[in-house]
Amino acid sequence: MDTALENLSKEQLIAIIHAREEENSYLKSRVDLLERLQFGQKRERFEGDPNQGVLPFETPAEEEVQQQEEIKEQISYTRKKQSAHKGRAALPAHLPVEEVVIYPEGDLTDMVCIGKEVTEELECEPARFFIRRYIRYKYAAKNGESVKTGDLPERVIDKGIPGAGLLSMILTDKYMDHLPLYRQKQRFARENIPIASSTIEGWVKQGLEQIEPLWQQLRFDIKAKGYLQVDETGIKVLESEKKNACHQGYYWVYHSPLDGLVLMDYHPTRGAIATKDMLAHFKGYLQSDGYGVYEKIGQRTEVTPVACWAHARREFERALDNDKIRATKALSLIQQLYTVERKAKEEQLEANQIKRLRLDESLPVLNELGKWIFAEVKNTLPKSQIGKAMRYAMERWDKLSVYLQDGSLHIDNNAIENAIRPIALGRKNYLFAGSHDAATRAGMLYSFFAICKKHEVNPYRWLKYALENIMTINHKNIRDLYPQNFKKLVETDNM
Repeated sequence: MDTALENLSKEQLIAIIHAREEENSYLKSRVDLLERLQFGQKRERFEGDPNQGVLPFETPAEEEVQQQEEIKEQISYTRKKQSAHKGRAALPAHLPVEEVVIYPEGDLTDMVCIGKEVTEELECEPARFFIRRYIRYKYAAKNGESVKTGDLPERVIDKGIPGAGLLSMILTDKYMDHLPLYRQKQRFARENIPIASSTIEGWVKQGLEQIEPLWQQLRFDIKAKGYLQVDETGIKVLESEKKNACHQGYYWVYHSPLDGLVLMDYHPTRGAIATKDMLAHFKGYLQSDGYGVYEKIGQRTEVTPVACWAHARREFERALDNDKIRATKALSLIQQLYTVERKAKEEQLEANQIKRLRLDESLPVLNELGKWIFAEVKNTLPKSQIGKAMRYAMERWDKLSVYLQDGSLHIDNNAIENAIRPIALGRKNYLFAGSHDAATRAGMLYSFFAICKKHEVNPYRWLKYALENIMTINHKNIRDLYPQNFKKLVETDNM
């Protein structure tokens, strides 16, 4: 035995043994990965894993009951606190029609009408502001013992001026169409409606507070999903410990591809602590880019990390100027993977059919690409762009192949990047959030407007409906206010 080891205690020897076992396990996994790259992956590897659950996962009943109680308490607290032309697209059939009848000029006494020509144009009027005046009659009993007054409907802001429609317009213009409040104030001024900036800001804050119970339910539902796409994007916040400087905060974005739910969770940091609440007990598929926080979460046994082919493809696109021949070869093979995905979408295949299609057509392409990278990477400089692109793919090869395991998994993270795009547009217009609390509240509407976009729901109409009903709805039915459920309600009413 090594003399250096003879002087160590039993605990130190056990620690050394564990460290070497971990190192051996890591090296074995690296050898297995290189063999898969060199010789190709077996179809049986993706046929089925008994340790991996089947999507979608279900929320335990006891957690559902607990969440309902929490939402009930929060709502209670909030209530207390407060015809087509040929060659031209048809005009929408649901719009009201204003007819203008035009007769020929002159004497028509000796003429007979033989028909008519119809010409349509799409017209609009500026936003119409009006005052809704509630007049509640009071009745007194003849014996003088009681008085009855008509009940005032539930209002979004108790004793406040704005109705649900006006408040929804302000919030939609700001967070969906990226129109800063000072520009909206100018629009009010043009209509001779003087409203102070502080007043509008107060309305926005109170309106966002009303939908917080629904957002808390969304957080709970997102945490219960078995397949999430995750990403993060920056937002500057005026509240900062540094003088004359903005704080760099982050929206952590969670997207559930199976049902189109999106959550934008603001945190002042990009560190791992920001994911603790949402991902501490996550089990299932986690799809992300190569950011270290997600890499660490993916090391947990109950988490299956899924990499993004769009990110791998971008690395090869950057290498076109460095090594056009090799980069073009890689991009051509990756394009074949996307051709399979497009075929599955066009044919509207079910998840099990998509999996079979991928194993038949995508797996051979992946094996070809893996063998080619394994053979060519030795001939590239590690710091060259083509070398970086190949090593990026090699280091994530197993994660890039995971999407073959289940037809419900996506090949890339593009869906979540599309959800993030409105935040980038907003940054260019209003530049920053006023405080960390303001950034958190803005994340609520960003979340629901992203869901509206995915389910093709009119954000203004949804928000108006939600604000009108959230104070009176039963806490057990609060999911009925989700945009996709509002859409079903509207479609049912129009039948």
